[in-house]
Amino acid sequence: MLCSRHLHAASCSQGLQRQQHRGVNNLVEYPSSARLFAPEKQHCSQLLSTSANASSTASTSLGSRLQGSCCQLPHHRQDRCSCRHRPSLVTMATAGIALQGSGGGSDEGGGNADASGRQHHQEHTSAHLNTGAIPGAPSTASSSGSSSSSGASAEEAKPSFLEKLRAISFFCWSLLLSVPLFVTMLTIAPFVMLMDKYKRLAQHFVNEAWAKVSTYLFYPVEVVGRENLPPADKAVVYVANHQSFLDIYSLFHLDRPFKFISKTSNFLIPIIGWSMFLTGHVMINRTDRKSQLECLKACISLLGQGAPVLFFPEGTRSKTRVMAGFKKGAFSVAGKAGVDVVPITLLGTGDLMPSGQEGCLRPGSVRIVVHKPIPTKGRDTGQVCDEARQAIASALPAELVGSPAIMAEGD
Repeated sequence: MLCSRHLHAASCSQGLQRQQHRGVNNLVEYPSSARLFAPEKQHCSQLLSTSANASSTASTSLGSRLQGSCCQLPHHRQDRCSCRHRPSLVTMATAGIALQGSGGGSDEGGGNADASGRQHHQEHTSAHLNTGAIPGAPSTASSSGSSSSSGASAEEAKPSFLEKLRAISFFCWSLLLSVPLFVTMLTIAPFVMLMDKYKRLAQHFVNEAWAKVSTYLFYPVEVVGRENLPPADKAVVYVANHQSFLDIYSLFHLDRPFKFISKTSNFLIPIIGWSMFLTGHVMINRTDRKSQLECLKACISLLGQGAPVLFFPEGTRSKTRVMAGFKKGAFSVAGKAGVDVVPITLLGTGDLMPSGQEGCLRPGSVRIVVHKPIPTKGRDTGQVCDEARQAIASALPAELVGSPAIMAEGD
């Protein structure tokens, strides 16, 4: 009986050699990335099954020889053989079935060998099943997921015709309003400079009316926590998150005569920039260190004269609407002037008009949350900065609050 099994195994091996020479055209495509020779897989399984059915010690030695015999044949392609581990779920499943079929041997040595082989394949199988990845092959799931995600974000970012039309209408309406209001500001400018050089309340009133009428037809603004606002004649430093071009329009709904800081190029915009200059807002060149120092000195001077100042501590608009780290300049100014810091959270402006997409105005509303004033006298600038940042973040959705690393970038 044993001799007949040897002869059968030898015939299997010879048949496998013949199949390998003409097996190039006999490839079978499987759903996974592996491509296997069908004859090789069948003969390897038969050889493993033969070794399990052999008796006692003879079956153990025969199984050891037969299990590695196909991998020692001439012209053998190890990368296409199912008797060795391949990074393919089809191959590993085939190997697992063959090992389960060979587990019926009564000999202890044969049982240990089969168990060891089964454990080896199961470990590799579970590892690949857990990761869901095939080494050396691209992960189609992750790539398709990322591509669909990027495609969705690109589609979301693309403004519709109606949104573009709303943006054009908004800017045309705002510009149309600014012309007569600018003439009014220009007319009263000499009197304002003589009687109210620092606060310029008359000019601010015109700015306020312009911003409210501009936004009235396009989006509503809700102010929450108005009771936390200090009196209009009290000098404080307002700090807010910065998401959109609409932030300044919206903050004029606070009814407080603040001066805000803006880059020098904005003051060159016809009518609107000139109105900013007449109102006494502060210029800054962010790339010029000297200009930054002069800006801080001007702010301290305005606070000393009783004029509130508005800062965006992030330094620029967030393109992702996620709040970035805060720079300490605003809090240093508040500490040197001995005034309170009033944190303000802006919600919705980045949804209506995202940064970098000023040609798009989506429908929606804006919500302004005013937090309690933070005293600065006798306190460290970093502590005041952290407290203001936490207050603003407390009213933001969790996905719009930067990670600790991002939040610390401005420090």
